[in-house]
Amino acid sequence: MKSSLFNRLETVDYLIRSQSTGTPQNLSKRLGMSERSLYHFLDVMRSLGAPIAYCKSRKTYYYEENGSISVRFKKIEIA
Repeated sequence: MKSSLFNRLETVDYLIRSQSTGTPQNLSKRLGMSERSLYHFLDVMRSLGAPIAYCKSRKTYYYEENGSISVRFKKIEIA
């Protein structure tokens, strides 16, 4: 079962990649969190290497480089 943290991460990543987040106020409401929590969440994503920027004219967050956030279990073979 996925936790809400991972669901939010996948949702925000998708919205940023599709450049359809809306304003911070709209996005925070959509995610059910405060704007302050949203800014903290985006800062955490940035600390993971996500090049997140905001376009005031289009009113959306976007990635400055093509890519996505991925959190998955990776099996490691032991020799």
